[in-house]
Amino acid sequence: MFNSLSDRLTATFKNLRGKGRLTEADVDATVREIRRALLDADVAVSVVREFTGRIRERALGAEVSAALNPSQQIVKIVNEELQEILGGETRRIRLAKTGPTIIMLAGLQGAGKTTLAGKLAKWLKAQGHSPVLVAADLQRPNAVTQLQIVGARAGVHVFAPHPGTTSDLDVPTGDPVAVARAGVDEARQKLHDVVIVDTAGRLGVDAEMMDQARRIRQAIIPNEVLFVIDSMIGQDAVNTAVAFDEGVNFTGVVLSKLDGDARGGAALSVASVTGKPVMFASTGEGLDDFELFHPDRMASRILDMGDVLTLIEQAEKNWDKDEAARMAKKFADQEDFTLDDFLAQMQQIRNMGSMKKMLMMMPGAQNIRQQLEQFDEREIDRVEAIVRSMTPHERLAPKIINGSRRARIARGSGVHVSEVNGLLERFAQAQKMMKKLAQGGGMPGMPGMPGLGGGGSRKGGKSAPKKKARSGNPAKAAQELRDAENKRANAVPTGAAFGQTSGDFDPSQLNLPKGFDKFLGGK
Repeated sequence: MFNSLSDRLTATFKNLRGKGRLTEADVDATVREIRRALLDADVAVSVVREFTGRIRERALGAEVSAALNPSQQIVKIVNEELQEILGGETRRIRLAKTGPTIIMLAGLQGAGKTTLAGKLAKWLKAQGHSPVLVAADLQRPNAVTQLQIVGARAGVHVFAPHPGTTSDLDVPTGDPVAVARAGVDEARQKLHDVVIVDTAGRLGVDAEMMDQARRIRQAIIPNEVLFVIDSMIGQDAVNTAVAFDEGVNFTGVVLSKLDGDARGGAALSVASVTGKPVMFASTGEGLDDFELFHPDRMASRILDMGDVLTLIEQAEKNWDKDEAARMAKKFADQEDFTLDDFLAQMQQIRNMGSMKKMLMMMPGAQNIRQQLEQFDEREIDRVEAIVRSMTPHERLAPKIINGSRRARIARGSGVHVSEVNGLLERFAQAQKMMKKLAQGGGMPGMPGMPGLGGGGSRKGGKSAPKKKARSGNPAKAAQELRDAENKRANAVPTGAAFGQTSGDFDPSQLNLPKGFDKFLGGK
């Protein structure tokens, strides 16, 4: 969503690098580029004017002139101001002290309210709540049926006493206000602690729609009124948000379609203009593509600083701790890394969601965005098909896979033999790397494991081998010295992120699906 804005801001900050002192002309040029980038991203003019004004004032102040690295201080200021216009701090749902928490959804037709109702219900259910969906949109054709389908997929109860309109030719019947009120009563009787009311929308703001939403609000007295806005509607987002704020006085904003390719100015405008915080973001079509909105993390994404905290949260939520413990023990015992282990790790990563989205949360991901977009995630399915086409014995001992076995595996998985060969070659390299790590100092990014090399020896085992004496022949000694230096240069260093401290990173060392290593800089 913010790719264009992120690229423009990153390019602007690059021009400041290496400058020990920033003049007023440097600051003005930087602020001018930031203003252009925000306007091109469809951010409201009033928001841009206020935002750039604050940046210029702070950039010309003491906090930059006294900084050891003025360019980094400018980035820090922009980051803080971005957080401010995005809402400042994370805002969570205010739960009712007694009775069910009532959440009303409002917004234009097509913004994604019905689908978002299911996403919110599933998210709340995962947090230990017992939500119920209320179908109060009786005017859009098949809106009630859609909510029932979404509710079934989310595994939550749907209160739908009226079928609603089923055709464009039907005249809307039924009272949505009465349905909303009855839904809240139903929740109290059946002890649901959260009620999510889906209301009707229109293609544009009109008096009839706003009056109906206002009457529903007065009837159920919600704890939260969430305004669902399409992130791709551009400058009109501000006018729509102001109209809804005046009509129903919403308490928070939900950004839908944040995974789209539009410029995303709505996210930067609505919170600042209305003073209401962005609370949630819908980042895809699946029911799990839904997250709490963190202004600080979104600002980091826009400035290409990554969002490692969200990445860690996803890993903690989806990673199988028992499987991780099993792999850690296997590594400590120096057992061979098998294709079964590889398949288990692939499934763990898949549970975390889209690999593209995960990698885009890494710092500096904008630099490889084009390669990421070209990566086909179906390659992971092909790799899994290849491994599952092997016999249990072949997965444990890949060396027995000869030409006829490779042809059989290729036929069983629907790929070419060359793809099977490529996978086995990459796996053999990864297996060697795992052995080196276990024997020579531990996992990448971790200190050497006690008793597994790295200066120590197993209790009761053989001591570390002594250094080989250098030859007395000068030419031979020089060759031995060069060989030793090459060996050290090619060794995988320990204690660094991803097992790499410096030099060129060759992803072919890793066991990655075909095509996946290319965008990481593989040769």
